[in-house]
Amino acid sequence: MVRIGLLMLGLLSISGCAPLSPIATDTPLVTRQSPSPNFDERRPNYVVLHATSNDTAERALATLTDPAKKVSAHYLIGRDGSIHQLVAERNRAWHAGESYWGGLTDLNSASIGIELDNNGDEPFPDVQITVLLELLADIKQRYRIPPANFVGHGDIAPRRKVDPGALFPWQVLAARGFGLWCEAPPAAPDAFDVRLGLQALGYELVDFVATTRAYRRHYAVGDTVAELGAGDKAILHCLVRLKAGG
Repeated sequence: MVRIGLLMLGLLSISGCAPLSPIATDTPLVTRQSPSPNFDERRPNYVVLHATSNDTAERALATLTDPAKKVSAHYLIGRDGSIHQLVAERNRAWHAGESYWGGLTDLNSASIGIELDNNGDEPFPDVQITVLLELLADIKQRYRIPPANFVGHGDIAPRRKVDPGALFPWQVLAARGFGLWCEAPPAAPDAFDVRLGLQALGYELVDFVATTRAYRRHYAVGDTVAELGAGDKAILHCLVRLKAGG
């Protein structure tokens, strides 16, 4: 009988019908366990780029791993190109905070956060950007993240944040498919609505001045003048068309 029982257990395992492991209990209410094999983990669909605002990677790591600080990211890339992984990609890191992009108000739950070792007032070393591009290529390939979904912390939280900062090379990233970029496009149509364009790109409009500054910091190569000129409107119109696939 023992041999028969073992044989049946083996057949169940081979056929894929072996009993499933108990599932975690999420509610305090009494439940009956009925595990289903039909599930998978959440897949991140955005990448949010940050600058640490620290002078060393060690200081940034101390902050990002301190339980009292309640802040983290999935990766930190040092000035020397070293990569530190702090949180598993499938888990929710605490890097975006109060945020908004394209209708989402909880970017932490939908994104991978990457911190760059940079004090906010210095150029990003070539080796750091090279490693970042390699990491982004790997992430994009595995999760099929569209180009428009690579954004900065300042884009998703324009009233609070400015990172990765005015010196970040967005154009270099966009040339590799990580973000959108338009170079000297034709003028926007007279009927083009700037507010609707910014909203279509993903920005919130609660503080219009903060949003236009964030937009120009990203797409006007670091210029943070709030007023949008004809060139800015042309670029915005082009970006919206790119995002829409037009």
